[in-house]
Amino acid sequence: MAASEQTPLLSVRNVSKQFGALTAVKDLSFEVNEGDVLGIGGPNGAGKTTLFEVISGLNPATRGTILFRGQDITHSPPEAICHVGVARTFQLNAGFDSLSVRDNVRVAAYFGQDNRRVPGLAIGKEVEAKVDAAIAAVGLKGREHLITGQLPVLDRKLLMLAGAIATSPKLLLMDEPVGGLNPKEIDQMMALVRSLRASGITIILIEHVMRFLVQLSTRVMILHHGERIYEGSPQGLVRDRTVIDVYLGEGASKRLGSLLATPAGA
Repeated sequence: MAASEQTPLLSVRNVSKQFGALTAVKDLSFEVNEGDVLGIGGPNGAGKTTLFEVISGLNPATRGTILFRGQDITHSPPEAICHVGVARTFQLNAGFDSLSVRDNVRVAAYFGQDNRRVPGLAIGKEVEAKVDAAIAAVGLKGREHLITGQLPVLDRKLLMLAGAIATSPKLLLMDEPVGGLNPKEIDQMMALVRSLRASGITIILIEHVMRFLVQLSTRVMILHHGERIYEGSPQGLVRDRTVIDVYLGEGASKRLGSLLATPAGA
């Protein structure tokens, strides 16, 4: 099949989400192909997290259609969307605080790929292998025994990501993955996202830390009041007058422009 005829991994068509009189997402359309990293930015209240909730089934669209690998998932329940290959992480560090790192990832691996109306008496070797692989992938090997509620912020974010990976997603939605992290930790998360993409996982990420967003994304979309005001390359983002006026400001635009002009690793 020619590239131009390739079915998008995700297709969002004229999607709106309303809460009473408030329109959080307004008539939004875009596509994501396998291998993309789509970065989504915008001011607080722009509709970014609501869009993730619509895609992942936690808050279905009021209007419009969402297709994943050609399958209509617009009104599918969250567990069914996870089972077809869409995983997500959250702004807040979701996890079972009283369980160990390993047990948290076990829960995700066990329930994240199949319906388990009657759970079995044993986890099984295949699930345990997924747990091992996910923990190793995010760098938590050797800390499997630690209790989740006692972990520092970075490790909790890594644990949440391990749980998502353990479901074997084709598409990973990451909501503010570096919020609250220091610069060194942000660099660590950046390397991890690049590794996930190299492993074949397509990524959509929401982030306010713009250096993280522009350095990782193959394409950027900026939302404002639920509408798209920009979609295109990271390089074009820093020159777009509407984005500068509404979101970035002149100073941030110039800093990001300089960053993008610097070769990777320089």
